[in-house]
Amino acid sequence: MESLQMDFDIGKRIKALREDQSLSLRALAKKCGLSFNAISRIERGENSPSVVTLHRLATAFGVPITYFFMKEVEQKIIFTKHNEGIVSRSSGFEMQSLGSGLIHQQLEPFHMLIKPGGRRFTDPVSHAGDELVYCLEGKLEYKVEHQVFTLEKGDSLFFKGDQGHCWRNPFSAEARVLIIFQSTPNKHNLFQGHLTN
Repeated sequence: MESLQMDFDIGKRIKALREDQSLSLRALAKKCGLSFNAISRIERGENSPSVVTLHRLATAFGVPITYFFMKEVEQKIIFTKHNEGIVSRSSGFEMQSLGSGLIHQQLEPFHMLIKPGGRRFTDPVSHAGDELVYCLEGKLEYKVEHQVFTLEKGDSLFFKGDQGHCWRNPFSAEARVLIIFQSTPNKHNLFQGHLTN
């Protein structure tokens, strides 16, 4: 039940951003490459957006992905208890925010769980800034441009986020990874302007 409310809150934020920027559903769909129906269902809380979808929406709006997960007021310290971060679920994996709403936030930390068979290999994502991936448990394959890296517990991958990248877990056990994105200054300023909405 809590997860559904969180997903609905993400949908409400997407709708508020769209209306603040005077975008129709069709205009936003064209801008981010998603279907009109997909965005409408996310806004109504009927569909949980994937990580790739959130990246596309964040890019279209000019905000960091953490905008969708943050609390209403920015703070100097963010403390997130185990399993209490806001979660976005998709088929085969889930992504949990480890902290959002920090004043002048420069990093966007997430914990991602990828189930066996979970994948995002057909729809690479790219974004401004750097990205760090650290494997906490299990194994997964991470593709950056045309190179595929197999990450096992303790392995890390650090790369420029403007390169197309995606992941999959073709193995028999769940994989857990820490992902940290770098926020870019121009996106963060726009992100701050929406805090009072």
